[in-house]
Amino acid sequence: MSDLSVFFAQNNLADITEEFIVSERFKDKAGQPVPWKIRSMTEAENEAIRKSATKRIKVKNSGYTTEIDSEEYIARLAVSSVVFPNLKDAALQESYQVKGADALLRKMLLPGEYAALIQKVQELNGFDKDVSELIEEVKN
Repeated sequence: MSDLSVFFAQNNLADITEEFIVSERFKDKAGQPVPWKIRSMTEAENEAIRKSATKRIKVKNSGYTTEIDSEEYIARLAVSSVVFPNLKDAALQESYQVKGADALLRKMLLPGEYAALIQKVQELNGFDKDVSELIEEVKN
């Protein structure tokens, strides 16, 4: 049996940050692309994001049901994962003439850049493996 202390909070490597070039268009004074800093999050943070993107929808003759707005969920996941640049900075939002971090992200990036950011955020948070891959890992 393994040592249980490997699961203690102080030994948990959950707070992972990476730098990632989201766009070649944002350059420093030396002309080099500026990397964005992206972080992982806990399932508790993810659950809060998922709940905030869940809408209550009226269903005919049977009351209400809930549905997750997947685009809103993904956008909020990305916003919560981006550490740098600070998407909540009022001056940065004002420079793009938008209000809100998710609106800023959509205004700053080209569609392919946005997709690359979303892919990296999902990868960093463990969403990059499909269920069949996870089953194979568990078997091995």
